[in-house]
Amino acid sequence: EVQLVESGGGLVQPGGSLRLSCAASGFTFSIHGMSWDRQAPGKALEWVSTINSNGDMRTYADSVKGRFTISRDNIKGTLYLQLNNLKIEDTATYYCRRNSDDTRGQGTQVIVSS
Repeated sequence: EVQLVESGGGLVQPGGSLRLSCAASGFTFSIHGMSWDRQAPGKALEWVSTINSNGDMRTYADSVKGRFTISRDNIKGTLYLQLNNLKIEDTATYYCRRNSDDTRGQGTQVIVSS
């Protein structure tokens, strides 16, 4: 069974940092491109970042470029998203996604508030 389990969310002040993790199981993680999406309250799902299977190609939404960093550990089967210089508008539930079929996890909530 394919499973994606996100963790690492929480409450943080503007300007703060968080590191999100997504533990993958039930499939060969190292051959799949992966992404992070997010959904703010009352808004549509928004793509955040994508990384290819071996981690040497990364793309970002303009809204997070220069602040967020996607990475992966194919030995551990884990996807990461480092969130720096967080803004109130980054408040959302963050989901990891397997690109081949858009399978997502249950999400982890990030709240940026003073």
